[in-house]
Amino acid sequence: MEAVSLADWFKEVANWAFMVIAFPTLFAAWRTVSSNNIVRAVLYLVISLAGTAAMFLMLGAAFVAWTVVLVYIGAVIILFLIGIMITRAPLGVDSDLSHGRDVMLPAALLSIVLFAVTAWAVWDAFGMIMIQPFEPTSTADLANVLFDRFVIPFEVVSFVLLAALIGGITLARRDNTGAKR
Repeated sequence: MEAVSLADWFKEVANWAFMVIAFPTLFAAWRTVSSNNIVRAVLYLVISLAGTAAMFLMLGAAFVAWTVVLVYIGAVIILFLIGIMITRAPLGVDSDLSHGRDVMLPAALLSIVLFAVTAWAVWDAFGMIMIQPFEPTSTADLANVLFDRFVIPFEVVSFVLLAALIGGITLARRDNTGAKR
């Protein structure tokens, strides 16, 4: 592996494509957690997940990218939106959703410290080393590993999703305590 300068990094077309995808993804992720409107937050989450899927495609992990699109964007986001509609969640701007400044400042400081530690660890491990292109993993190899070696965790996740679905249905069917039938 060879060291690369910052000027050489900007000469690569793939790095420009990464930045075109990464900046909107970061902005959408920020707006997901900072939006006061829950529907807008879910829609920003869609943009963030789509950016993540695009980055997986850039890495040659097409199976993972399309799984993100189908499972997270196609199913989980729709489940969020249906849950919002069924539970009659407030759709307007609600200032009571946010914590006070006594919680926000330590959370922001902790986030900055975690980012700094992660950035230092990545820089310490890789520095300005150019990673050589590699052959992407085939979907068949990934399926063999997933359904052979990791079949038990895969099934556990399916039960967790089933429990979440049953919980959502239970919340949606809950009757008002003071209402007459």
